[in-house]
Amino acid sequence: MKSKYSVLGTRWIDKEIEYGGGQLRGHFVRETGGIRTDGVIAFAGMCRVSTSELVDLEDAEQGAVITAERMLHFIGEHFGCSLKEANFRLRLFASIVSDVLRESGVGPELARRGDDIYLKERKMSVAVTTMTPVSAVFHFGLNVNPAGAPVPAAGLEEFGTDPRETALRVLDRYRDECETVEIAVRKVRGRL
Repeated sequence: MKSKYSVLGTRWIDKEIEYGGGQLRGHFVRETGGIRTDGVIAFAGMCRVSTSELVDLEDAEQGAVITAERMLHFIGEHFGCSLKEANFRLRLFASIVSDVLRESGVGPELARRGDDIYLKERKMSVAVTTMTPVSAVFHFGLNVNPAGAPVPAAGLEEFGTDPRETALRVLDRYRDECETVEIAVRKVRGRL
């Protein structure tokens, strides 16, 4: 049954896009995916985020960089959302990714810690959320080929997992979660 509430658009972008941090801005989802509501787009491509582009202050203060030969990137944008709510949304998103990976056969050693996913002690993802003047935005990057990562890392290639198929499953589930929350908010009677 189709939802009565279309509150979140999603789109897979076929073109490879290198993620460098500059995409974490207001309306990138609209510009790239044509989505005019809250939305999440997914694409694959290299990841190279220099220290100057990091929005995580602790990482930036340590001079960290984020690199991987190829990642599955998700960029999300929510309007009318506080930074705290955006962080809760990002953790929900990470939980969905974790569920999809488990169902795809990625080992039982898989664990979500906060907004990151690990395979034993090897990191599979990077994640951050921040505010723009008009919205809350997040980046969730899932390693496909982690070559060049500055920490021990694992990626989807190791398990023969298709990035596009994974992305579509994650996008569908996240959209369903957002829409069913909207339904839940609208179907209850208030008590005074």
